[in-house]
Amino acid sequence: MAGPSRRDLARALEAVADFPDPSPDLEQYLTPAELAAHVCHHAALQGDLERRVIDLGTGTGMLAIAASLAGARRVVGVDVDREALGTARENAERVGSETRIEWVRGDVRRHPVSASGATVVANPPFGAQRGNRHADRPFLETANELGAVSYTIHNGGSQSFVESFASDAGGEVTHAFRAELPIEHRFAFHDAERETLEAEVFRIEWASGDSR
Repeated sequence: MAGPSRRDLARALEAVADFPDPSPDLEQYLTPAELAAHVCHHAALQGDLERRVIDLGTGTGMLAIAASLAGARRVVGVDVDREALGTARENAERVGSETRIEWVRGDVRRHPVSASGATVVANPPFGAQRGNRHADRPFLETANELGAVSYTIHNGGSQSFVESFASDAGGEVTHAFRAELPIEHRFAFHDAERETLEAEVFRIEWASGDSR
């Protein structure tokens, strides 16, 4: 049975609420509904939602909820922020996902999830504002540990870094596409009322193999 179209998925995800009190230290931004729909619709077409799906740094739950709506039956959302997990739970109820999503509190570096051969999705912090270059590295390290496949969103210009990381871990970037992240003024260091960040999304097949 075919799942929802990308357009219908994006429309449903528009009900996902933003962080009520976003943290600049955690770089808490709402993943755009259209981008989450694109990622998870593509994952469904690749058969990647047949695996357990783990959303690292789930935040508002956008990617976890998108995966559940796109057909995943086993979904886990992990975040270090207890309040964000509360927002994610409320969002899942608001959107009306039929899949039960397990919300787990934990740091991506010391996560409590026991899994292998999963499909990992993540929109990691870019680290651009605080000079923490490659703040996305721990997410890739954990994706390699837990995943057969991952879909991760990165700052524009990250392709060589991501491809090198994947190759060193015995994996391979199989798909890549560009995306835009509209950012509203929310933190003191933002100069403009709205700006658009260039981003890149990568699907990586890891050496850990397949498990469904």
